[in-house]
Amino acid sequence: MASSWCKIYPTTILLFFLLLVSSVRLVHSSKLEDQNLQSSSPTNQTFKPEQELQKLKILKSRLRKINKPALKTIQSPDGDLIDCVLSHLQPAFDHPLLKGKKPLEPPERPNEHNPSNIMTEDFQLWSFSGETCPEGTVPIRRTSEKDMLRASSVRRFGRKVRRHVRRDSTSNGHEHAVGYVSGEQYYGAKASINVWAPRVSSQYEFSLSQMWVISGSFGDDLNTIEAGWQVSPELYGDNYPRFFTYWTSDAYQATGCYNLLCSGFVQTNNRIAIGAAISPTSSYNGGQFDISLLIWKDPKHGNWWLEFGSGILVGYWPSFLFTHLRDHASMVQFGGEVVNSRQSGFHTSTQMGSGHFAGEGFGKASYFRNLQIVDWDNSLIPLSNLKVLADHPNCYDIQGGINNVWGNYFYYGGPGRNVRCP
Repeated sequence: MASSWCKIYPTTILLFFLLLVSSVRLVHSSKLEDQNLQSSSPTNQTFKPEQELQKLKILKSRLRKINKPALKTIQSPDGDLIDCVLSHLQPAFDHPLLKGKKPLEPPERPNEHNPSNIMTEDFQLWSFSGETCPEGTVPIRRTSEKDMLRASSVRRFGRKVRRHVRRDSTSNGHEHAVGYVSGEQYYGAKASINVWAPRVSSQYEFSLSQMWVISGSFGDDLNTIEAGWQVSPELYGDNYPRFFTYWTSDAYQATGCYNLLCSGFVQTNNRIAIGAAISPTSSYNGGQFDISLLIWKDPKHGNWWLEFGSGILVGYWPSFLFTHLRDHASMVQFGGEVVNSRQSGFHTSTQMGSGHFAGEGFGKASYFRNLQIVDWDNSLIPLSNLKVLADHPNCYDIQGGINNVWGNYFYYGGPGRNVRCP
């Protein structure tokens, strides 16, 4: 494969964003709330009925708010329960500005984009059962008590909790290998993302590969829209790669959530369950599998839509959720991120991507390909001036290129702890 490699160098604005994003991933320190809400361990010697009752009350209340009445329930091979919920009863419509309304009709697609609206194959484990959700409903992964009790904070389950932002990238515990563009006005982005099942060494670490659509000052008013796949034992209780979304309008402080765990994202599709496990996945020196995602701003109504594969609309983020993103994005970012908790005093062995470095290439290293953005004219165009950055290149690295088949692309990832990454 002929390619021209991009020069790797950091920029101040991207480093600041990475630090901010790193500072708001799931927090695992104990707090007063956590003392009240965490599940009782068998090793606890003191039973406090008042605290237990309060914990149970909060947990049941949150579950009632998240899990909506199901018209039908489907058992997934991985143990998930998928509830088929009437579209207008999904969590998004708990929002005051959406109460009593119904999902919008499909928007105008970007120019130079020719969707087929055909799902060529099942890509989630739950669909292997052969059952589907009826028209007029949306499939929602049921949240269990166990899911909530694994969380650092039951009150903020499904959200990223903001911590103090540190300015040195070596001590915040989050490591990245990303490609990005900035400096212009962006109205969407598209990429095909190679799917693997990286090893995650601790329940409180994760490995993800995603795209970010970003606007704001990188302070308290940061807006992001995010989609991709993640392995997160804390959030899901296993090591399957799962399709996910996220959004925030205040730098992860009080707004936003993963998937459909709060009122925000409006799902319009009855065949894709956000938060459900992806299958198949890629194998080293074997078959490769990727998912294509497109996020773009509807020129007519201003909402941000999410498309999967060849034209399958998943749903949309209403424009009123945001401040800066009501207009446009100022940065688009693609790539991988892991948590390095250094639990044993060493760098984590949590893998990014395939768990192999970028230099190993196709079939061995994970990739993003056909990177594009949507411009002011609602046209899907190739990236210009793609920059790539690995903040811990001895642990996880990245190499970018361009060719006639994959357009703009990059390989990225790594094994974490190794002789050059102690």
